[in-house]
Amino acid sequence: MTLLRDRDLAHAFDHASRTYDRLTGLNPGYRADLLRSARRLRLPGDGAGLHLLDLGCGTGASTRALLRAAPRARITAVDASAGMLRRALAKPWPDSVEFLHLSAEELTTAGEGPFDAVFAAYLFRNVSDPDAVLATVRTLLRPGGRLAVHEYSLGGSRAHRAMWTAVCQGVIIPAGTLTGDRALYRHLWHSVLDFDTAADFTGRLTRAGFTGARALPLAGWQTGITHTFVATAGEAGR
Repeated sequence: MTLLRDRDLAHAFDHASRTYDRLTGLNPGYRADLLRSARRLRLPGDGAGLHLLDLGCGTGASTRALLRAAPRARITAVDASAGMLRRALAKPWPDSVEFLHLSAEELTTAGEGPFDAVFAAYLFRNVSDPDAVLATVRTLLRPGGRLAVHEYSLGGSRAHRAMWTAVCQGVIIPAGTLTGDRALYRHLWHSVLDFDTAADFTGRLTRAGFTGARALPLAGWQTGITHTFVATAGEAGR
């Protein structure tokens, strides 16, 4: 299968935005795991005085998790899908949260940042050049700034691949087919199989100039399927 990319993927998310929150609600622990990953940024003082970036915010579930983890921070949330952003904006938010219609690749020219921390949930599988996006993130972070990536990234065993395929074929794709979004959820299935293993993505972070990169597991059926990756931005040129 050819994976959806760039405008095609953004359009698919636009269409799926109508039912996206209902479908993700079928995933046990979806929001609790986002909150767990956001808290793994270990931001001090409830985020007081910090400017945070939610990169690929979707309908705002990751933004809500980041807000709960750091309720005193200023949060900029961005996404390439106008439809997903409309769903996010329809929800109640404090004045400290701002939403922008931007892709990850557009951030450096948009005059945003610098940020004290970046949270990216379910993003890196979906970009054409993850190394370029990581370079952008590192540029946007202050030296010593923190990154947490919440992502479907398999542990590398056949059992993890089999579990993911079973969930997709038994639940995710049939549910997406009912909403008219079969292509997007088939993309989800294959994008995870084609993406870095947890060890590979940890190495990618290190090669991008981040320090202390680690893959942390999540509980339940997602063990070995979804990970939180945490890392710190080193100084420029290192």
